[in-house]
Amino acid sequence: MSSDLSERARLLWAGLGRADFPEAGVSVVVSPDSGLCPPGWCGAVTLGDGTLVTAPTDRAAQRLRAVPVADLARHPEATEVIGPAHLAYLDRAEFRPIGQPAVHLPHDDPALVALRARATAPEADETDLANLSFAVLAPDGRALAAAGYHVWPGGAAQLNVFADPGERNRGHARSAAAAAVAHALAADLLPQWRARPAASRRVAAGLGFRELGVQYCLRLPTE
Repeated sequence: MSSDLSERARLLWAGLGRADFPEAGVSVVVSPDSGLCPPGWCGAVTLGDGTLVTAPTDRAAQRLRAVPVADLARHPEATEVIGPAHLAYLDRAEFRPIGQPAVHLPHDDPALVALRARATAPEADETDLANLSFAVLAPDGRALAAAGYHVWPGGAAQLNVFADPGERNRGHARSAAAAAVAHALAADLLPQWRARPAASRRVAAGLGFRELGVQYCLRLPTE
């Protein structure tokens, strides 16, 4: 694991969580404005040997500390859990941009609008379709796949990619994502790939991303 890459990832999540990220061990902190999770929830991010857990209140933090970190996602009091999502990051030197070229389109381009319309509800929940802008086009102008990224506080580029359901497993998603990654690297951003589906994680690995950790959120009953 690149020490620089892992350090950048820790700094990113420390800023989002508004707390120091431990290099090793578990740190459970009260951080009502944490960006690790939705407001009022508890969030946990593990990177390497360290885990940062944020809670909205002192009481919630006490309840989290009472459970081993390995069991937090299955906390007996949790009423809802999101994740875990795998966190992968890319070092510039390990980027593997292969595949057919992608074009940069406006977000409201008809080809992108039509591609978004082909997403199922679960796919729309998993992927931020609104920021797709780098597309692989068919000869007839249809978007076969598209990718984009959202700039997070702390300088991360959160990647998103979506492929036409009828055009998957043909390398289009990887090509679109490669264009988005190249754009993010040119802006000196840290490319981040946060995903649960195995297919999405394979695309990331093919581009040179390395999985460094996981993130999940849980909601405890209000006090």
